[in-house]
Amino acid sequence: MSLLSIIKECGGIHNVARVLSPDVRLIIEVIDVALLSKQAKVQGFNDLLRQVTYLKSSIENRTQLELDLLAVGQLISEQQRDAFSPCSEIVACEHRPSWHLSPPQGLLNDPNGFIYHQGQYHLFYQWYPFSCEHKDKHWAHLTSKDLVDWQWKPVALTPSDWFDSHGVFSGHALSQGDELMLFYTGNVRIGESRERHTTQCLATSRDGINFTKHGPVVPDLPPAVTPHCRDPKIIRHHDHWLMLLGAQRDDEIGRLAIYKSDDLKTWTFLALSGDELGEFGYMWECPDFFTLDKQDFIVIGPQGIDSPSEHHTVPHHNGIVKATLDESGKATLSDFQHLDHGFDFYAPQSLQTADGRRVMNAWMGLPDEVNHPSADNGWVHQLTTFRELSYVGGKLIQTPIKELQTLRKQSVVLPEDQSSYNLASKAFELNLEMQWGSSLRLHQSNSGYCEIRLDKKTKTLFLDRTNTLIREGDCIRELALVDLKSVQLQILSDNSSIELFINGGQAVMSARIFTPKDATNLSYQGEMKIIDCWLY
Repeated sequence: MSLLSIIKECGGIHNVARVLSPDVRLIIEVIDVALLSKQAKVQGFNDLLRQVTYLKSSIENRTQLELDLLAVGQLISEQQRDAFSPCSEIVACEHRPSWHLSPPQGLLNDPNGFIYHQGQYHLFYQWYPFSCEHKDKHWAHLTSKDLVDWQWKPVALTPSDWFDSHGVFSGHALSQGDELMLFYTGNVRIGESRERHTTQCLATSRDGINFTKHGPVVPDLPPAVTPHCRDPKIIRHHDHWLMLLGAQRDDEIGRLAIYKSDDLKTWTFLALSGDELGEFGYMWECPDFFTLDKQDFIVIGPQGIDSPSEHHTVPHHNGIVKATLDESGKATLSDFQHLDHGFDFYAPQSLQTADGRRVMNAWMGLPDEVNHPSADNGWVHQLTTFRELSYVGGKLIQTPIKELQTLRKQSVVLPEDQSSYNLASKAFELNLEMQWGSSLRLHQSNSGYCEIRLDKKTKTLFLDRTNTLIREGDCIRELALVDLKSVQLQILSDNSSIELFINGGQAVMSARIFTPKDATNLSYQGEMKIIDCWLY
């Protein structure tokens, strides 16, 4: 018996939804049970899961099986591409951003594989095309010459193979000469209990468009780590490569798993890092690594750490730590701080631009929140503004990339003798200085608004979206700014988002803001100075 004969028994390749290969078993999940042959039905058959189970011992040429599995995965991928092709058409929606990246349909989450390769920028993101829910993830693919104008490319990876059949999960990219390498986590679920299997996988491309999967390069879990182990980041360290993975120990404590390789194909477990941070959340996700002004940093997404405010009730956090790597690559971590103090910033990725800048982008959303008003039109979530990172005087600084200035269409002069204005647009940039005790309302209409308040007594900035169309998630974020006499803000607004860059980028707050189409007014109380305003 061969894999091809098994598939024939199961109704042919067009009747195969996924192939699973968890251990000694080979599991075929079918689309139409009625197409199963008599031979298939006498195998272990699960009617609930529509799955037929064979034993690999029944396959005559076991050496050929691995190649046959990859070939079948390619055929399944072609079928998946035919299925989601209509989802590449952009659906109209009043909440659709005018310049942020958003999915044409379905659900977007983590950015992936953000890299400069062969003269252009590549950006991938997690995408479920068919509905606004977290299901089998694909890697959507965009390219750009300038980080502003992005072009949709064929979907790079689909959940088509035995090692990623329930989701091509997050990862990073590596540019190696003419080859673009994608490292990602393959997610598989087995049985009615949906037992999780995760491996770290590799796909490569010579043309930057069409990718060949090579399967798992890290097939097993690190010692004492649960299957919650994902999101590989590859870096060069001395004379070898390191792979950083977000991980959960068996005692449900978040950590950073580190692997080592000489050739990017064979990986050896090196260490679990992060004990110096103590019991710091139950899982760490989406690591990133970069150096600013000779200081190494590692980005982590700790889940379940103590919230900085009573208003912050969600378990998902974003942050960055200083890192010290010894010669082998083992990391010591310290000085955790949040990257973004708003509602919607998660799973960030960064790259080094052609001119040497460190630029970061993130998912403007959170894992547990999908019921936004845009879902009524069949899409949900977007990516953040691209921001440049620097390290100045011991402080992390984040500012919008300079390329965004090309989006400035029209300068708007706001009269100083008025306290309210109708911009006739929700896509704008506003630079101003606010005094303590003042407040600013944006995206305002008769039915609501988003408010920025500066509490004079506590020297705290409040970002409040209580009076918007938000359906789930927190409504207030706060940020203490005790040493400041006034607060300078650079506000980037789009149709359904606001991002505040505070005091030259010393802090950032990102938020999805849903309001009616006519919510184009702004108003203020108290003392403030408007520096300039641009419509995008």
